Amino acid sequence: MTNVTSMTGNPASKFSAGTLRALAARLWPSVFLYSVILLVALAALKLPGAKDYVGADNDDGMRLVEVRDFLNGQGWFDLMQYRMGLGNGTLMHWSRLIDLPIAALIKFFGLFLPQERAEAISLTVWPFALVVPSLWAMGLAGRRIGGIAGMHVVLGLSVLLLVTSNRFVPGAIDHHNAQFALVAIMAAMLLDEDYRPLSFMIAGIAAAIAIAIGAETTPFVAAVCVVVAVSWAREGEVFAPAAKSFGFSLVLSITVFFFGMTPPRLYSAVTCDNLSLGYYSLAAIGGGLLLLTAATASRASRTVRFAALGGIGAAVLLSALIIAPNCLHNPLADLDPMLVNLWLNQIQEAQSIFGANRQDPFTLGFFYATGVFAIAVCVARLACRDRIRIHLILLVLLAVSWGIATVQVRGAQFSNLLAIFPLALLIIDIRRVSNGDSENVAAAFCYISTVLMSVAAVWGLGGGLVGAQIDGNLYNPRQGGAQSSCSAKSSLSPLADIPSGLVAGPSDMGVSILRFTEHRILSAPYHRNQGGMLTEMHIGLAQPQEAEAFLRGAGVNVLAFCAGNPQTRELAKIKPDGLYAQLEKGNVPAYLQPIAKPQDAPVQFFRYVPTEK
Repeated sequence: MTNVTSMTGNPASKFSAGTLRALAARLWPSVFLYSVILLVALAALKLPGAKDYVGADNDDGMRLVEVRDFLNGQGWFDLMQYRMGLGNGTLMHWSRLIDLPIAALIKFFGLFLPQERAEAISLTVWPFALVVPSLWAMGLAGRRIGGIAGMHVVLGLSVLLLVTSNRFVPGAIDHHNAQFALVAIMAAMLLDEDYRPLSFMIAGIAAAIAIAIGAETTPFVAAVCVVVAVSWAREGEVFAPAAKSFGFSLVLSITVFFFGMTPPRLYSAVTCDNLSLGYYSLAAIGGGLLLLTAATASRASRTVRFAALGGIGAAVLLSALIIAPNCLHNPLADLDPMLVNLWLNQIQEAQSIFGANRQDPFTLGFFYATGVFAIAVCVARLACRDRIRIHLILLVLLAVSWGIATVQVRGAQFSNLLAIFPLALLIIDIRRVSNGDSENVAAAFCYISTVLMSVAAVWGLGGGLVGAQIDGNLYNPRQGGAQSSCSAKSSLSPLADIPSGLVAGPSDMGVSILRFTEHRILSAPYHRNQGGMLTEMHIGLAQPQEAEAFLRGAGVNVLAFCAGNPQTRELAKIKPDGLYAQLEKGNVPAYLQPIAKPQDAPVQFFRYVPTEK
């Protein structure tokens, strides 16, 4: 008797293969799979060698300090960091929208775990949780522009981008990972070819959230608004529901966030580094006028619609000139020249493309090459009139993001993200050509080259290898481990035996002192703390007898001296007769009393004892 199974094959295996293919064609199962792969890779690469549960960036530590203050009773509207800077403290520009979920996680895990363990788990869960919405948005955008193949290529490139980034590693709790997710969501919604109102409503809400949590994405949000407005002017009535949804959701959301996060006493204040009257009014005016115009002029001729759009643009620009003229330039442009030279110019993510080139030219490929490649692809596609709307939108968003990155390197994460979309389409097309002619070596080479050139890390690795050949070694850190050891918990242990007071020390140590002790700090690396940072620099530069006046005037109780700190070394180099240079030589003035420290500890603390007058 013939075995039916042998004739028809194994039904179970066919069902299994068919089920897998069906799952691979769906968005959420694919997002889940790639999320698991990314999370496993991040955990395997970062957790085994981790020495702390907080990210290496000062912003991660400061975020934890602010979350602790919030949990300990500091008000929702009260963003003062009372333990930082001169006088009564420093008003921070960060958003409670990021503090809230982290605080909730710590509170939850604290119900059954010790405080430190609860913090450690929460600071791992939060960046990991943001992986899912980020990859969902990337996968959705990929599917919208390139079908199932586009979804998988985009997700694969996204995983490669995020695994080489430090934005989603355990302990990364500043707001940059949330901004990554929001930029991906806005891009995915704009790429909806069916103009679904829901997509554009989500885009409006994401735009408002992005403004509410950080000013870095404001130019990108402006570009999104321009794309929506121009799309309405070009398409007219067919695009009207999408335009109205975007305008309505933007106005409503930004209003909720402004009044829900801004204390009444600051309603009229205009600041350019956070959500204040300036950004609120511009978003509300622009979104409101778009909503009104789309509701009343969508059936008018295209000429009339573009004229109306010009009127909206003029109204927004006039409002900016009247309400927030100071926000039309870089908020950091008003920094004291000393801070620019001794602090800002040393921060890699704050460098322009020219500053990054001076610091380390071999990293430029990682930050800029994929963006340039993607922009070139978009231009070529438009010249060939290939999927014009998609590539035009991507070109606008890419050009703005890449332009931001040329001003500050930190913007490169967004241009690298957006570059994935046009490059994914190019990979799919070249792969199709290569598969159609398996004997075509040139096509296969182009395919492999395109894939490699679409990965920012490949450019970074190539630059690193070139730099290694020139420098003569594979790893040549510009600033060794001394800076981080100055801020280590063990290095700060002598402060535990001293009554709480004001500590003056390098800005890079400030956040760690806040985190590990109850002391106040004079200096921490934040532009709103200019007075504190400048005072600490003047203390180090002044001759010992003059430095006491700064210590006395600021009310300093303890001076922290770390000879290995890069900024301390620079100050000592600038003024050989200054206090830091003299301390480095072992010449301690009478008003500074050394405090006992562990052997070989890199930091020497001095108690300031005012001299009698």
